[in-house]
Amino acid sequence: MTSSTTSRVPQEERTRAMRARLLEATVELLVENGFSGTTTTLVSERAGVSRGAQLHHFPTKNDLVVAAVTHLTERRGEELEAAAAQLPAGKHRTRAVIQMLGDHFAGPVFTAALELWVAARTDKALLEAVAPLEQVVGRETHKMTVQLLGADESQPGVRELIQATLDLVRGLGLASTLGDDTRRRRRILDQWARTLDGALVPTSTTDETDGDHQ
Repeated sequence: MTSSTTSRVPQEERTRAMRARLLEATVELLVENGFSGTTTTLVSERAGVSRGAQLHHFPTKNDLVVAAVTHLTERRGEELEAAAAQLPAGKHRTRAVIQMLGDHFAGPVFTAALELWVAARTDKALLEAVAPLEQVVGRETHKMTVQLLGADESQPGVRELIQATLDLVRGLGLASTLGDDTRRRRRILDQWARTLDGALVPTSTTDETDGDHQ
């Protein structure tokens, strides 16, 4: 039993590592070459995996890309959680939250996801894989944004402001794929943070600081 266990575990670990390399290579090529320029041959070469081994796990390009969609979803969640853990408290928090979201949606993980959205528009099988995962990402990102901003969605208009925030950073992320507009993006997000500071009432202070509201 011991010998079979020790022989099985390394094999399982090698398989996981190989799959991870294939998925990471797929994401990198989606960013560099777009969906149409990402081929299974290029992925196997980038990952350092034989074509036979790749085809064993992912027989078609769509199988590979669908797995990459799931991988991307996890990566996007991990990136946001890691960035959120570094946010400051205090009066500059809103600006920090908005800039964090702006940076995330201008990053390579979002660019790769964008390539999949565009391809899924005319590929039914890919759409069936992408759409549900994007709904999950959307819900989780919305929930995280509410929590990070301390927003009270029971107040009229607050939910719409949160959604407008996410629509804004996605749109700016799309614009960033056409060229580096970091300075413009930061100016827009700074102004939006000021708008939110004037419009949102944090849940933690709603009842405690009524006398401080102007």
